[in-house]
Amino acid sequence: MKMTNKPHLLVVDGMALLFRSFFASSAMGQYIRMEDGTPTNGVQGFARHVLTAQSLMKPTHLAVCWDMGAQTFRNELFDGYKANRPTPPEEMLPQFDMAKEVSEMIGWQNFGEAGMEADDTIGSMVEKWKDEADITIISGDKDLLQLLNATTKIAFTKKGYTEYDVYTEHRFKEEYAIEPHKFAEVKAFMGDSSDGYPGVKGIGPKTALQLIQNYGSIEGVLNNLEQLKPGQRSKIAENIDMLRLSHKLATIHRDMEIRATIHELLLKDYNHATFEHLESKGFRLIAKHARSLYSLV
Repeated sequence: MKMTNKPHLLVVDGMALLFRSFFASSAMGQYIRMEDGTPTNGVQGFARHVLTAQSLMKPTHLAVCWDMGAQTFRNELFDGYKANRPTPPEEMLPQFDMAKEVSEMIGWQNFGEAGMEADDTIGSMVEKWKDEADITIISGDKDLLQLLNATTKIAFTKKGYTEYDVYTEHRFKEEYAIEPHKFAEVKAFMGDSSDGYPGVKGIGPKTALQLIQNYGSIEGVLNNLEQLKPGQRSKIAENIDMLRLSHKLATIHRDMEIRATIHELLLKDYNHATFEHLESKGFRLIAKHARSLYSLV
């Protein structure tokens, strides 16, 4: 059947939802273990979150993106990249592969590539399909703001499974007064403590944004150092190498090969048998949640 309407592609940051779901429930001591003791709290929360988003946002197509291991090209660029992050709790370790398996059982396609981050896969999907689909990204990662365009919006997780803070290109331009792709240059100046790169020490988020607003780019700032206040000038002049490196670390890649066509991501209607199978594997909460959302009997 030929689709007459433009596809609506929901791109899910799987890792963001898995971590969010794990820590939200583990904080209350809820690990939802299988009969053999394997914890499933993150996986069950991740799947329920995506099922709810699907019922709210009504996409026609869906893809789930993952980090594939802790080491990426960014670690090779900078030893300190994400070095300050604690290792995942022991209860979470079996849930990374399990989440991908459950995703496939439900009928969602997983994407990810060793050496790259989920952000890079998401960015490459946006680049590939921005002209043929309306795209909604679900994540908690503000770095993704640089991917906004006329056909792409980002729904940042807020509370529970139903509340989102949605950014469009229009909203971003109103709030930040720069083009979305310039957000990586703002991050280059301000750094990112959670990702472990410093940017320019002493330049905070407000000043970083003002510099890009006023001079248009990192190169624009560097070409106009003499116009800056002495304090700013010296901080930047002393950290030019780290500024350029931070820009590389902050920039999401958009040129990964995505081995799929948009039509392969078409969502099929759910049926009772799918969730009966999940229930038999121990994922009762997912099955119950799906039945309540989609009136499966």
